[in-house]
Amino acid sequence: MTSPDSAEAGLPAPLTADRLRLGAEQLAARDPDFDALLQRFGPPPLWPREPGFATLVQIILEQQVALKAARTLFERLDRHLGGVRPAAVLEVSEAGLRNQGLTRQKARYCHELARRVDSGALDLEQVARQPDADGRQALLAVPGLGPWSVDVYYLMALRRPDVWPQGDLALAVALQDIKGLASPPTRAEQHRFASAWSPWRAVAARLLWVHYLAARGDYPEQGQ
Repeated sequence: MTSPDSAEAGLPAPLTADRLRLGAEQLAARDPDFDALLQRFGPPPLWPREPGFATLVQIILEQQVALKAARTLFERLDRHLGGVRPAAVLEVSEAGLRNQGLTRQKARYCHELARRVDSGALDLEQVARQPDADGRQALLAVPGLGPWSVDVYYLMALRRPDVWPQGDLALAVALQDIKGLASPPTRAEQHRFASAWSPWRAVAARLLWVHYLAARGDYPEQGQ
């Protein structure tokens, strides 16, 4: 169901397990490659994340590194700070973040994000209630939050059903595999593929991530 706030703002209902299954079934009905993935793996995971500051920090840490390495770094930071909150990040300063393993650039990004959220310049609860174009503009104004990071936040934390993560390398590799392409598709080519999967592009991305993980032995087929 759509929440009252979402309905008032004209926002799409967030993905749930039931809506995820519905979207996967509709994609399978129109694209045989998705049908094959659904038969092999079943509906993809929701992979939900809690909306808010800590998730945005984790997404920043995930930029251009393996997810496992980013998760380890985030967990270390979480333990050190006693919770990844804006005030705690500001208290340790950029130097303190670097001491926990963050690069100079990512420490600066996380510190600036904390400053904006702590001061009220960026209201993440308001972002969640706004139309996507307005909320995305507010997030993209933060140094370190580019299109991919904002897309992942909308897809995983806000669970919007029709978001395609721009420039995701794993999705490019998965598309190359299932479509039998000679090389990974460019961003423009990915966009052309994904446009046919609206209004379930976020579900398509999850199905493709499952394929990517399974090809590397990190996701089981049904019945295994």
